[in-house]
Order: sequence, then C-alpha cells, then structure tokens
Amino acid sequence: MKGLKVDIRELITKSSKEQREALLNKDVTSEELVNAVYEQVDTVDDKIGAYNSLTKEYAVETAKKVDEKIQKGEEVAPLAGIPLALKDNINLKSYYTTASSKILENFKSPYDATVTKKLKENLIPIIGKANLDEFAMGSSNENSAFRIVRNPWDLNKVPGGSSGGSAAAVAAGEAVVALGSDTGGSIRLPASYCGLVGLKPTYGRVSRYGLIAFASSLDQIGPITRTVEDAALLLNAISGHDEKDSTSLNQVPPDYTANLKNDLKGIKIGYIKELCSEGLAPSVSNAIQKSLETYKSLGAEIIEISLPLIKYSIAVYYVVATAEASSNLARFDGVKYGYRTKNPENLYDMYVKTRAEGFGDEVKRRIMLGTYALSSGYYDAYYKKAQQLRRLVKNDFDNAFSKVDVLLSPTCPHTAFEIGSKVEDPLSMYLTDIATITANLAGIPALNIPVGLDNSGMPIGLQLQADCLNESKLLNVAFKLEEVVKFDYSAPSKTLV
Repeated sequence: MKGLKVDIRELITKSSKEQREALLNKDVTSEELVNAVYEQVDTVDDKIGAYNSLTKEYAVETAKKVDEKIQKGEEVAPLAGIPLALKDNINLKSYYTTASSKILENFKSPYDATVTKKLKENLIPIIGKANLDEFAMGSSNENSAFRIVRNPWDLNKVPGGSSGGSAAAVAAGEAVVALGSDTGGSIRLPASYCGLVGLKPTYGRVSRYGLIAFASSLDQIGPITRTVEDAALLLNAISGHDEKDSTSLNQVPPDYTANLKNDLKGIKIGYIKELCSEGLAPSVSNAIQKSLETYKSLGAEIIEISLPLIKYSIAVYYVVATAEASSNLARFDGVKYGYRTKNPENLYDMYVKTRAEGFGDEVKRRIMLGTYALSSGYYDAYYKKAQQLRRLVKNDFDNAFSKVDVLLSPTCPHTAFEIGSKVEDPLSMYLTDIATITANLAGIPALNIPVGLDNSGMPIGLQLQADCLNESKLLNVAFKLEEVVKFDYSAPSKTLV
C-alpha cells in the first residue's frame, strides 16, 4: 500500500462519506480499503471476537468490481466499496450462517437473504459474519456458542447484544458499517455500549427473508454505523418491499438522506417520564438533561410524556418473544440440517439429545418459557393476555405521537457492564432492555445516538423513537444533535492497535 495519497490506517476509522470521497478522488482503491480492514481484523480480532467467519474472497472480488467501475468513470452506489460486517444470522449464499449456535456451526446457506442481495447489488464488500448472542437471544453477547465478544472501548466489558459482533467490528475498525437485527434492542443496545449509531426501522420496512427467525413479529434488520448519515445511506440500500416476506410493507421508501439537515424549529420532542427519572446512572441522567437543553437551543419544543403501561413491557415482551422463539426453533431437530447427536437410540432420543447438546442455556431457557406460555390451559393466561397488553402499549405510543414528533429517553439506564457480572442473574440482564423493547412491541422506528462518555470513559447512548414510517424525521432529529455533540467514534479503533 505504499505511495497512497491518504493514510489508510486513519481512513478506515472514518465515516463512509469520507471513504467514498477518497475512492472517487482515486486517493485509494476499494481493494486497498478492504485489505486494510482485514489487516485490522488480523491485528485486533483475537482480543475482540467480533467475527465468527471471514468472507475475504467475496469481499476482495466485490472491491475489484467497484474499482473497475470507478476507473471507467461509471457511477457507483453511495456505499459501493465500503467494508461491511454482516450479522451471522443473516444468510449469505455459500458461506456459513451459524446464528452463533452449535446446532448450526457447520451450516452453509443455500441462498441469500433479501438484504444480502441488496448489498450485492450495491457492490458493498462483506468482510465477514459477525458474532452474536446465540439465535440473537441476549443483551451482552456472552451467549455465543463460540466466544464472548468484548467491547473495544474496554476489553473487560460487554459490547451489548445481541448484535455485539456487528457493533464491536465497527467500533474496532474491523468494518466501516454493519447490519444487525433488533428483536428487543439488539441493534440499539450494542450501538449504545460501543459509541455508535444504531437504527431499528419500522417493522416491515426492511425484509426479514433470509434472517434466521427469533421472534417473527418483533425481529427487524437495521444498520449499525459511525454516523447518522451512514445509517441513512445503509437504510436506503436495504429498505423496500419484498414479496418473499409477507410482513414487508408495500411502500416505496423515501431517500433517508434528503431531510437530514432540516432545522428543528417547530419539532416537538417528548421525553419519556418513566424512563428519564428513577434508576438511571448519574452520568446517563446528566447526558440526557444536556441533550434536552441542546435540543431546546436548536429550536425544538420539549414536552414531558407519560407512557404508563411501559412498566408491563418487560413481562409482555418475554412472553411474546419466548412463545415465538419456541415455535421458530422447533425446526432445529437434527433431521434435515444442522447438528445431529451421535448414535441416538430412536427418533425421540435423537430429537431430545440433539436439542439438549445443540442449544445453549439461554436458548433452552427461552424455549421452555415460550412452550409453557403456549401450552394447553396456559395460552389464554399468558400469550393471549400478553398480546392484549401489547396492543395497549401501542395505544400509549399512538397517544404520545398525537402530541409530539419524537420521543426521547436513554437507550439503557447504564453504560456497558463488566463481562460475567450479570450471567447468573437472568432477570437483571432482561431489565437491561427496559427502554428498548417497547419499540419492537409497537413496531415503531427507534435509534441510538452516542452523546458522551461516563466517568470511566464508556459511551452513553440516547434513544430517539418516532411513529411508524417516520425514519426520516428520526434521522433528522439525530443528525442535528450529532452536529453539536461531535462524538469521537474512532477512539477505540486507534488505541487497540
């Protein structure tokens, strides 16, 4: 890489916009960019654990196509040539898709997910398959069957889950952008802990075809990036109707970058009373107050909003999500694909031993909870009741959005915690998601944006939520705050080397 017009080690820590400028100016090639990212992976991933597998042959081949187009003066997509990490529960044809589970450790996908197909159409190089909590079940990325993911800001702390590998890869300079999936905060929480932007789109905005299902009425694929503009660009690339997904919205998505720079005069921002008061770490509370003051200075009107049913959301979520998980994971039985126990005595023995040996503790816990909630005599008491309460939670949001444009809260009551500190206390781990799960229950878009550091130097995340299909407004409100905060997202990628 000698003779380059730019410092490529510095460039891989920048936003996709800055990297695109370098590509179009021919200061660097996409192949050089991709190879520099792989050098970073070789240097730091033994410490981080962000990837389950690498897809170097595919990434370099894609980068060469981009370089060829640029050399010919042809137009390329906004994220063409920009290295991306793909969560390992999203299918990439002919490569491993394991969901970080022993039961799928040798599974190679026979087809592309719809989002993967869109990445290919946009010539976005996929660096590798990012580690996650097994089957996306977890808030810390300690549940992977392969290895724990560590937070690049502090290797003794968790990166958040379940998309911890995706977030850690971007924060550590092992990718520039990433895709994760969000069932109850699995994009926003890792983004919060790792100092990044993480966006969960409106349910149905992005196709779920080719995503290994956890809870089908809650799952949604979305971007994890360094800047709000990068998130908007990646959402542009992956959103849209898909006939292969029956829950996909049949609407032409807007250009999410079009309104980023609009001023905030007349915008009403509601801070959620129940999430902005008790139980917050002092540093998180201070950051929220400072953000509210910033928004006020930018011309937004600040209003207190109450969501009284939010206190029931954890209970509702863990009935609905586990019930759907029980149903979705029934297919992993050792018959058609995936892990199969050795020398079973009969068919029943094969089912029991395959699932006992193939699934980790957290996945088993959720399958058992969900199976119980759906069982005869308990369905009405648990699953049906949870779905009724879910509707009431959505009504709370509908009422709030009749008064304000955007809702504001912390993404998490605290910053990243020590690895191992909550493993023996599942309830404490579940409460980590208190601020994020309601967006999935209501199907609305929600975003994390970093707004500062706590006393130990760990990132603090702010959550913004908007009504269905209002991602553009959400991104605009986040972009204006980002301009003021000027968060240094590149810090860990430089100190790790």
